[in-house]
Amino acid sequence: MEDVATPEGFEADPDLVHRFYNERRAALAKAEPNAAHRALARLEAELGGRVTIVTQNVDDLHERAGSRNVIHMHGELLKARCGRCESVVGWPGDLGRESVCPSCGVAGAMRPHIVWFGEIPLQMDEIEERLTASALFVSIGTSGRVYPAAGFGLQAAARGIPTIEINPESTDISPWFDQHLRGPATREVPAFVEKLLGA
Repeated sequence: MEDVATPEGFEADPDLVHRFYNERRAALAKAEPNAAHRALARLEAELGGRVTIVTQNVDDLHERAGSRNVIHMHGELLKARCGRCESVVGWPGDLGRESVCPSCGVAGAMRPHIVWFGEIPLQMDEIEERLTASALFVSIGTSGRVYPAAGFGLQAAARGIPTIEINPESTDISPWFDQHLRGPATREVPAFVEKLLGA
C-alpha cells in the first residue's frame, strides 16, 4: 500500500500512483449507491442540516444517493490537487504527470486529492465542531483501526452524546458505544433510519 498511498510512493513512482487511482476512478463510474447510502440521504432530506455525514470513503456514492452535507476527511477520488498552488479541482477523468493545473497552469504538479498515510485528514476543525454539537453519534461500518476517525466514538461518549455502532461484528472500539446494531449496513441503516424518523 505504501507504493500508492504515501507522498514518498508518489515521489518515487508517480506513474504507478496515477495508474492506480485512474483505475479506481474508472471502477467508481460503474458503482451505484446502496440501500445504506439512500437511507442516509433520506434522513438528511427529512432532518436537513441536523445530519452530517463524515466519511473515510473517497467515493461520491453519498452524493449520488442525494446527501449534500458530506465531509470527506480522506479526500475525494473525483478531485485533484495541485502540489504547486494547492488548488483543488474536480477531476473525473484520468490524471497523469502531464496533467496541467487549471488554476496555475503548471504541468506535472497534479496529484489525486486523497489523504495518504502520514498526511493529516481534511476538515478536522469542522468535524470537531460538528461532533461537539451532536445530539447523536452513529458509526457505520468501520474497522475501528484508522485514527483519528476511530476515536470519534470515544470523543462523543466522553461528552455524554448518545452513541450507536452499526457494524457486522464487534471491533476494538465497540465498548465506547451505548448501542450496537449488528449486521450489514445495507440492512441495518435503512431499519435504523426508519425507526428514527418514526420516533
